[in-house]
Amino acid sequence: MLMTAADYRDSLRSLKPRVFVEGQRVESVADEPKLIPGINAVGVSYDLAQVAELKPIMTATQHSSGKTINRMMHIDQSGDDLLNKLEAVRFMCKISGCGQRYLTHDGFNGVYQATKLADDRHGTDYHQRFVAYMHDAQDRDLAIGIAMTDAKGDRSLKPSQQTNPDTYVHIKERRKDGIVISGTKAIVTGAAYMHEFLLMPCRTHTPEDADCAVCCAVPIDAEGVTVISRRAGRPGEAAAKFSAKYGQGTGVVQFADVFVPWDKVFMAGETEEAGYLTTSYASHHRQSCIGARAGFGDLLIGAGAHMYEANGLDADKHSHIREQMVELIKIVEGFFACGVASSVYCVKDTSGVAMPDPVFSNIGKLLLATQIYDMHKIAHYVSGGLIVALPGPDEDHNPETAASLSAVLGARADIPYQQRADVARFVEDLTVSDQAGWYSVMSLHGGGSPEAMKREIWRNYPVDEKKDLVSSLLDHGVLDMGQRVSKQPGRCCVTGCQVPELPGTDARTTKQLEAVEVR
Repeated sequence: MLMTAADYRDSLRSLKPRVFVEGQRVESVADEPKLIPGINAVGVSYDLAQVAELKPIMTATQHSSGKTINRMMHIDQSGDDLLNKLEAVRFMCKISGCGQRYLTHDGFNGVYQATKLADDRHGTDYHQRFVAYMHDAQDRDLAIGIAMTDAKGDRSLKPSQQTNPDTYVHIKERRKDGIVISGTKAIVTGAAYMHEFLLMPCRTHTPEDADCAVCCAVPIDAEGVTVISRRAGRPGEAAAKFSAKYGQGTGVVQFADVFVPWDKVFMAGETEEAGYLTTSYASHHRQSCIGARAGFGDLLIGAGAHMYEANGLDADKHSHIREQMVELIKIVEGFFACGVASSVYCVKDTSGVAMPDPVFSNIGKLLLATQIYDMHKIAHYVSGGLIVALPGPDEDHNPETAASLSAVLGARADIPYQQRADVARFVEDLTVSDQAGWYSVMSLHGGGSPEAMKREIWRNYPVDEKKDLVSSLLDHGVLDMGQRVSKQPGRCCVTGCQVPELPGTDARTTKQLEAVEVR
């Protein structure tokens, strides 16, 4: 069943999670004003799947069940699937800023791959368990929060060396009917308004840390689960022209002696396969992030165009504005092109999952992570200082100041002051507010730090193939073709070039051949 945004909101009311936002216990997540922008953003993924024209990208036919499901819960089988997912994420995020639910897609694909690998190697039945869980979640169209990043504690120490073991989620007890887990996941997107959590390891683990190599599913209102969330967006703020409606609330999720039945456990100590899960998820997620930030880039491009027009400038006549807008377009479409390439050059693994090319997906994510600040800078350049100098919206309704502000802060005669003010506050919201800073940090570190992406690029890029290419050119003398050989010492080597002897000949035979060539 494909839910609507209204259905999704209603479904949250049936849950009773232990959630805190800004120091206060939340009685009803669906009705908490501080979380509404986040719920609205996730709701976009539900409503877009109901639009007939968008069904090709927003829904998919699941190969293992034959059912029509939301694209955000689909297992990719081809490059077309990856392209459709990329487009779907971009479309969601150009509306909501960050659709959040694409993490479910990335987690499902990573776990699908890793459980198949574990079963093939160890004879376990993790894959069967996960597929059964996945089908149920798809049928109910759930919002699944990906709980991956542990609190980690002292970064220089391994999990088993930590003073407080709860800095990592770990298996505390193994029972006949399941496992008991404890620990903390520090960064969970949309934590407060998810239906369930899919827990995954956040790093590769050595055998002594096997209890941290755990993957399982836990309902948000399971006993022992506590969510401590930030507010989502800037709800209730008149100046928040975007984030008052759409936002994202990240949360710390604590698991205190939480029981998980075996049918919801998909990995329990398989360190090597858990490491594979971590890297596989990363490639899927970094490709999705490319689509997400391209959608955010669409917002900046549109807002920048509105802003310079409201300021009375014409990009066709003012080259400095045009050049900056082209630079913004180049950045956005440049990293998005990497997402497209990672889809086209995908490779199916043994589970049948289409894996985005790791080099292109990591390059795309690295570009957006490091260029998000350039995107903001360009938006500031083309917008001008009004985005921070404009008085607050309360002055728009102040009888003593509104008329005079409207008279002097307008620009083009055909664009009312209020329109210019609204656009300026929209740009401020996207690039200067606390939410703008949040988007920047999440772009930089979400899905792994730039250093992690550099490692993956280096690990997967065929440098040796390039070396072999040059070696073959050198061996065949291709680099010397068409060049005049110099006999003078010091021109190409210390002693000067010498004509080599042919294999199997002596000096006399060589001289005879040279004589023939001269004649």
